[in-house]
Order: sequence, then structure tokens, then C-alpha cells
Amino acid sequence: MSSNSAKKIDGTAIAKSIRDNVASRIQVLKTKHPRFQPQLVIIQAGERPDSSVYVRMKAKAAQEVGIQYRHVALPAEATVEEVVETVKTLNNDDAVSGILVQLPLGGHVTAEGERKVTEAVKPEKDVDGFHAYNIGHLSSRASDPLFSPCTPTAVIRLLESTGQSISGANAVVLGRSDIVGSPVASMLRNRDATVTQCHSRTKNIEAIVKNSDIVVSAIGKAELVKGSWIKPGAVVIDVGINYIPDSSKKSGQRLVGDVEYSSAAEVASYITPVPGGVGPMTVAILMENTLKSAERLWELSHERKVQPLPLNILEKVPSDIEIAMGQTPKPITQLAQEIGLSPDELESYGKYKAKVELSVLDRLAHRTDGKYIVVAGITPTPLGEGKSTTTIGLAQALGAELGRPAFACVRQPSQGPTFGIKGGAAGGGYSQVIPMDEFNLHLTGDIHAVTAANNLLAAALDARMFHEATQSDKALYSRLVPTKKGKREFAPLMFKRLQKLGIDKTNPNELTPEEITKFARLDIDPETITWNRVLDTNDRFLRKVTIGRNPTEQGHERETGFDIAVASECMAVLALATSLADMKHRLGAMVVATSKQGEPVTADDIGVTGALTVLMKDAIKPNLMQTLQGTPVFVHAGPFANIAHGNSSILADRVALKLAGTEEDDSSDRVGYVLTEGGFGADMGMEKFCNIKCRVSGLKPDATIIVATTRALKMHGGGPDVTPGKPLHETYTKEDLVTLKEGCKNLVQHIKNSRKFGIKVIVAINQFASDSAAELALVRDESLAGGADAAVVSNHWAEGGKGARALAEAVITTCEGPSNFDFLYDLELPIEEKITIISKEIYGADGIELSDLARQQVETYTRQGYAGLPICMAKTQYSFSHDPKLKGVPSGFTIPIRSVRLSAGAGFLYPILGDMQTMPGLGTRPGFWEVGVDEAGRVVGLF
Repeated sequence: MSSNSAKKIDGTAIAKSIRDNVASRIQVLKTKHPRFQPQLVIIQAGERPDSSVYVRMKAKAAQEVGIQYRHVALPAEATVEEVVETVKTLNNDDAVSGILVQLPLGGHVTAEGERKVTEAVKPEKDVDGFHAYNIGHLSSRASDPLFSPCTPTAVIRLLESTGQSISGANAVVLGRSDIVGSPVASMLRNRDATVTQCHSRTKNIEAIVKNSDIVVSAIGKAELVKGSWIKPGAVVIDVGINYIPDSSKKSGQRLVGDVEYSSAAEVASYITPVPGGVGPMTVAILMENTLKSAERLWELSHERKVQPLPLNILEKVPSDIEIAMGQTPKPITQLAQEIGLSPDELESYGKYKAKVELSVLDRLAHRTDGKYIVVAGITPTPLGEGKSTTTIGLAQALGAELGRPAFACVRQPSQGPTFGIKGGAAGGGYSQVIPMDEFNLHLTGDIHAVTAANNLLAAALDARMFHEATQSDKALYSRLVPTKKGKREFAPLMFKRLQKLGIDKTNPNELTPEEITKFARLDIDPETITWNRVLDTNDRFLRKVTIGRNPTEQGHERETGFDIAVASECMAVLALATSLADMKHRLGAMVVATSKQGEPVTADDIGVTGALTVLMKDAIKPNLMQTLQGTPVFVHAGPFANIAHGNSSILADRVALKLAGTEEDDSSDRVGYVLTEGGFGADMGMEKFCNIKCRVSGLKPDATIIVATTRALKMHGGGPDVTPGKPLHETYTKEDLVTLKEGCKNLVQHIKNSRKFGIKVIVAINQFASDSAAELALVRDESLAGGADAAVVSNHWAEGGKGARALAEAVITTCEGPSNFDFLYDLELPIEEKITIISKEIYGADGIELSDLARQQVETYTRQGYAGLPICMAKTQYSFSHDPKLKGVPSGFTIPIRSVRLSAGAGFLYPILGDMQTMPGLGTRPGFWEVGVDEAGRVVGLF
């Protein structure tokens, strides 16, 4: 061959075309998806000059193509463990597309240490292609790696650019490094070349090279391969980077490859130069891999595909606990990944439940919320409507049957009903939350945290009254603001009280005697104390107790009582908090009594706010569980549905709405659904959801689902009373269209009430085996005639999600379009007028009648500045009226308001209608008789 006959393979030009293509693809994707942004992170330990040069090259290339670049600089002495921790943080960062650890790490890091680091990088972000997963798949003909290593890929691309066939060619690879030699050999074999791999112990290398159509040298020896070694017409790819002395260069050295270019170029058909060959191509392939990773991760983040669990449906439906124990839940970490949570956003409590960090709200703030649906019911009866069961069944239908993102948000059951008569609230039949025993017992300790916080405040209140009664002003002040190490300072929370009192001093020594008295003495009127202690057990004998009986309390006795834990205002605060800071503010604002001067006394005044927040800081995180079919459920908060608003937490709903939400470029079939349950009938849970919860959250519901059964409607139609333990009257087990039609008036009134909030209404007819076709058709017809947008028979109890499929399809159809939601009343109206509006518009009353006490309380709250709060009616759940005996749609009654109480922290006023108990009692035959543990240690007897 004549001199210089080989064609130079211009790696610089080919690399530029690759980078240009990457830049163009990024621009197209960003136009289509404005939030799409590939990001490459390079971790570098120390400042080795050669490593720094490579890092700068990669940074420059990333900037040119539109890839966001981040450099994480670690000390040269960084340990393997420190580098691995940095890698793990980046693995869990959704914004990071690719992670590259610049090698070598340092003389103190062994080869094993480097392997630990490279294998700490998630294979999905291993854009260098060094992870064992990717190398393993590269070596297999049966699979493809997520990423091929950059330099070996560059070699193959350069070979392919010549147009010479690789298939059938004899190829030699000089070098056996994991970074270049071995991966190149694998890639050539996978392209049907016959490959010989040589290394320092190989004999007759020259003869092997002489017989090769393709020569790839990555042996690291300057100009080892001479032109005389090369087979005429062979393609030579030189990967070597070697410096040799050269006095003509300013640096005193020049860069050469493993191949003697001048002599090889006279023999080869194609050859790469050094520099200008493999080097720029390696960087270009890194950019291509980073874009490939960003595209894949973008698709995965949008996928949110929940893998359903199969149901073994039996014709004779077993007990709830048998069904629940017969299903094996998926690991909660798997479910979290399926719904789009990152590992850093999950705090596992065992295998099957976890708390979710609130940081997910910031990460997904850009998303449009999913559809928001409140599940309510007709006025409850002892026969039950299956509201929780419907919520779970519908979530299973949407998620497992129709493949939509679907979340159920339910309250955590109290130990009171779990061991009492009612039982837990995990759903029933083939529509349940699992594990059912963990759902009903302790869960993640939120109710315990509420109990601890509530009782700390109660203890602090009584202790403060005792100390004020037994000390002088000076002694009291000295103990409240003690001198420590010669310095006297106010505690941070004390400044709120000083501000409240109009004292602008910051030095405790500057207060006047009058100011000291005002600051130190809360001067609580014992007759005005509204704060009880709580216990999560039905214990009727704690409804009224006398405390302070011990001689150490010096005769400071008073009468008080216990409430069930979920009746605590701390629980209502938890349910209505929108952030940790908001919860702290609400806890501090809770009013526990009134001073003798008529001023409200708060938790802030007592100084306990910070401690309450600490006790509840973990409780504020929503709890993630799953349905029998493996779809997600958030179980969070359980405020009393009579005294408080009876809804699960705002934060659980918000997290679910974002996880079910859509990106701006998503199609309509990716819209998800959040089903949040309202306690008792729609006149209570749904009304409070709309007027209280939605005011605080700023969220707008798209629809309400009203659950009804033929049996419960018959009771409202005048059916016989039901006595627990006795057989049902045949009215409830046989067809009775007359009684049923009369009872449908209750359902229709709930539909009309829901319409007053501007939201769409779907009636879920919860089917029983004894229901006749005519009865189900009657309820459906009456619902549609009464104003419902849809009315669907659902058999989810017996069939799981499959039985609620038609209901799910109706929900999807009905919820199309925007919400026209609005509130029932203006907050600025007087307290009495707001109570009147609810009584007339929702309950159908002629009006209200305030007792003298209630009128006095209204005047006090108005004077204290609480008149602008929403109203949370505390009344019986068994009737639209205040009288539980009045079924159906009663009329001609006036609502008696016995008293009006304040939940300043939760942010509502609650009028008391009739005799409401805040501490339930145990019946003669409570449910705990059945509860126990079998020989395998499994819980039995829950229902």
C-alpha cells in the first residue's frame, strides 16, 4: 500500500454529530415536556490533574447539549463508605438522570473498594456502564444492558462508521480491563466477530494481530503496535492514551496511542488518530447515555403502574378476618415504588405499612391534582350501609380492574369501636384494607401520640393552676424565668405571650411588678376549663372524675372527665393541619379555659406547644397501606365524627391527589382518583368535609358518592326496629317496594343537600344477596329522579373490585370536566346565622333555639374574635334532626342548641345538640370476647 493510504476515522467529527443529535432530541422533548431536564452528576474525590481534565471535558459537553451538570467534590481522603453514601443520595434524587464516579478514587481505595462504589450506583443511572448488572447483561447474548460502557460503545460506533462488516471478521482486542478490553470483546462477539483477546501474558501477539481484520488496542503501552504487525486493509481502533517525551512541546511531552500511527497508517484501511479518535467519542456517548437515562426515568415516573394482587373469590364469603388473613400483601416498599414514591419518602413500619414524608408534596407540586371524591352515605342505621367497604371496593375497581391511579383515604379506627360493638373500619368481605389486624390495632402509633400530647397539656394546665395558687408573683416569675449561669432569658415561646399582653420588652429583668403579674398569672377560672384527659378505650366510668385528691395537691380538687382519644382536639388538629408548622401553630392556639378576666387561655400561654409538636411530629406523616387487591390506601387521623369533623387528614388527601395527579402533557386517561371518606351520613361527614376541611385545604371536590342499601332505606321507610342478636324482620330480607320507596326519601334528601355544594352526585347501591332486582331498580330510579348524576348497583363485598367495576366506570364518566364546588355559607356571617343555615338547608329544620348558656358562649366567642370560624355541628348521626328516633326526612322541628364550644386550634366552633357523649361505654357483650391470638401467633376475632 502507498504511504498514508489509510483513511483517518475522525472521532471529533462523529462525536460532534452525536452531540448535535442529543441536543436536538433534548430540545424537542423539552418543547413537548417543559419539565423534562436530563442531569448528569459527576462525583470526584480529590483533585488529580488528569481526572480534573476529564471532568471539565464532560462538563463542557453537557453544557453544550443542554444537559444540566453537577459536580460533587469530595476530599481526596474520602472513604469508600462516604462515597457510597453520596451515591445513594443521588440514586434517590429524581432530578438526577446519570451518576458517574470519576476513577481512580485515590491510593487508599482498593480495587474491591472501587467495585463497591461503582456497584452502589443504581443500574438505571449507571451512564458509565460499569455496574455489574450492565456488564453482565453486556456479556450475555440473551439480553441487553441498560447502558453499554462509553469507551467500548465509542469503539463499536467508530468501527461501524467505516462501513466495514464486523460480522464474520477476525478481531483482536489488546487489553483485558473491565473498563475497555473485556466489554469491547463482548460487544464484538455479540456482533458475530471471531474475537481473540490478548494481554501481557499472551504469546505471539504480533502473529495474532497480523491475522486480524479488526485491531482494537487498549493495552496502555506507547506505540507498541507497529505497522508491520498490521494485516493490510485492517481497521485499527487505538484506545491508548500515553505520554512520551517531546522536547519540541512546551509541556515536554506529547500524547500518543498504543499504535505507531505513522507506520500503521501505511497498511491499514481505516485508523483512528490519538488524540481525536476514541476520546471525544467517549464523552459524546456519555451524553447520549445520560439522555437515554433521562428518557427512561421520565417514562417510569409517568407510568405509576400498580401490580394488582389476585383475589380468590369464594361463593360463600368467609368472615372478614379469614379473607384478610388469606391474602398475602405485597411489601409496602414495592407498593410505594409502584405509585411513584422514592425510597427517601418512605419510612417503613414493618413489612406492610409505612409513613410517607411530606417532602413528596414539594417534589410533585407541579402536578395537577387527581379527581377528588368524598364518600358519604344515607343517614346511618344499625343495619349499616357499607361506606368503608364501598370506598375500598371502588378503589380496587379503579386501580386493579381499570388500571387507573386510585387511592382510598380513610380514618384510623379507634380502639374504642374495635373492642366495642361496632368493630373496626377496614371495610368488609372482599373489599378490605390489609393487614386488617395492623389497621385496627396501634398502626404506627398516631393515636398514642395524640393521647400523649393531649394528656401532657392536661397535666400542664392543672400543674400551672396549682403553682399559681401556692406561690407569690415574685416566686412564680422567678421559677418561670430562672437565672442560669448568671443570665436570665425568656424561653422562645414566652415572646408570644408577651406580645399577646402588649409587652414589648425582651429582658426579663425589665418587667414592672404589674407586668410580672400579668405575664406569670394565667388566672384560670376553673369553671371554664374545657380540656379533658383522654384514653383510647371505651370506659364509661371515666366520664366524670374528681382529680387532685392526694394530700400533696393541698386540697386543690376539681371535677373533670375523660374523653375517647379520637375526640381530642389534638386529633382534629392533626386531621386539619397542612404542614408541620401549621400543626404547631394550631396546637398552640388550642383554648383550654378562660381567665377570670374573660380572656382565652391557650396552649401557647401554658408553654407546652413545642412539646406537643414534638410528640406529634411523626404522627403528621400519612400512613400507607393497601387493599386486598394491592392498591394504595392512606390511613391517617380519626377525628370524632360527632364532635369534630369526622374526616381523614388533609395531608393524606393532598399526598394522594399529587400521586394520582397528572403532568401537563399527560392524556386524560392518566387522571387518577382519590376517594376520601366522610364520617356518618352526608348531612354530617360530607357537610363538614365541604364547609370545614375544604376551606382549610383549599381543595375542591369533584363529586360525592352516597352509599345506600335497600335494608337501611327500608328502616327509614318505617321498617321495624332492629335488635342486635335477634333475627331480622322479613321486611329486610324479602321484597317490600312500598317501605323501600318511602325510605328513598332520605336518600333523595342527601342528594339534594349535596347538590347545594355544586358537586356531582353518584349513588352507590351496596348490594345484598337478598335484594330483589325490582328493589335495586327502584333505588336506582328514585336516585336519578332525585337529582343524582348516576346510580349504580355494586357488589364489591362479595366480588371485590370486579363487583364495583360499573360504579368505577360511572365515577370516571361523571367526574369529567371542572368542579363547580362552593360553600354553603359565608364565614363572615354571625355565628347564630351560620348555625341556622346548616339547620335549615341540610337538616330541614324550621330554625334553631339557643339556650341561655349557648347564647352567652356565642357572645363570648364573638367578643374574643372567634366568630369567623366555620361551624361543626355535634349531633346524633341517626337522624337529620337532633332526635335519633326521627327517621326518614323529618320536618316541623326546631334544633335546640344546648351549648357552643370552641376548638380554636382545629379552627371551628361546635354547637352541642342534645346529649352527646364524648366517652363511649362498653356494652354487656363487647367485641373483645372474640379477639385473641391463635397457635401461630396470628390475630383472630376482629371484625
